[in-house]
Amino acid sequence: VVVSSKLYKYGEINFDDLNSELSYNKSFAYSRSKLGNILFTRELARRIQNTSVTVNVLHPGIVRTNLGRYIHIPLLAKPLFNLVSWAFFKSPSEGAQTIVYLSTSPEVEGVSGKYFGDCKEEQLLPKATDDLVARKLWDISEVMVGLLK
Repeated sequence: VVVSSKLYKYGEINFDDLNSELSYNKSFAYSRSKLGNILFTRELARRIQNTSVTVNVLHPGIVRTNLGRYIHIPLLAKPLFNLVSWAFFKSPSEGAQTIVYLSTSPEVEGVSGKYFGDCKEEQLLPKATDDLVARKLWDISEVMVGLLK
């Protein structure tokens, strides 16, 4: 099970600057990494087809975690932000439901390479289903981590 985010929609894979050395924006980098997670999952699913192993990717929704701990929120706005997050964000256990579902449910036995949210399969944008980009990203990653030269 691979965790991504709906924010993948704002990501682009730039093979000329995969490590964001030419330009860096933390929001775009996050979105790019989530798009990469989806492409990785789809390529892994392709590579392990015809085995008994499956792999899927999900977005947990907006979850109350400490991921935003370094976001500067003005002191007077913090109580409002906390109220909004308690009212509209998922708890960590609610955010984990799709992870548990994909890991244990017989309903998804044999299902591989799919994208889920709230325990349901969801459609992806075309850029997240580009098999050529997924393959190229996989191949470059193998070189970057030293598996291939």
